[in-house]
Amino acid sequence: MSENEDIRDEQFNPEEDQLENSTPENPEEVTPTETAEDLLAAEKDRYIRLFAEFENYKKRTSKEKMEFFQYANQDMMIAMLAILDDFERALKEIAKNGNEADLQGVELIYQKFKNILSEKGLKTMEVNIGDNFNVDFHEAITQIPAPTPELKGKIVDVIETGYTLHEKVVRFAKVVIGN
Repeated sequence: MSENEDIRDEQFNPEEDQLENSTPENPEEVTPTETAEDLLAAEKDRYIRLFAEFENYKKRTSKEKMEFFQYANQDMMIAMLAILDDFERALKEIAKNGNEADLQGVELIYQKFKNILSEKGLKTMEVNIGDNFNVDFHEAITQIPAPTPELKGKIVDVIETGYTLHEKVVRFAKVVIGN
């Protein structure tokens, strides 16, 4: 048995294990100490990146703030579109049935209201019969047989006017398409 114990002691010697673990086997794992110039270059690079990131942050927040102020009244403008539509309907009815003085008074108020909305950035979309249908600006309500072959796939009638606010569509023009 002593022979087995000697073999076991030779195989397991904790002092040798500690010595083997303390010296690195692979020379690539040893990290050389960084010089002051390397540290300075790393910190300078980090500073430049941080400064650039901060500049991008300032530009992004400035742009977001400008967009916020530009579209802050968007909900109010959309609500005013119903009033604008009512004015247009009133003008049509007064032109049919009313007298000239009433028509001029309502038209004056309508133009004043429309001008104020235009000053705030609201623009009417120009949609004409025969224009190509564009999903970015138009909403198709229905399709009807085209009165002429040239109007197939094109706008046949405009049901409701569309509007943009600073180049952003706030209400699509509702149109009828010929097929």
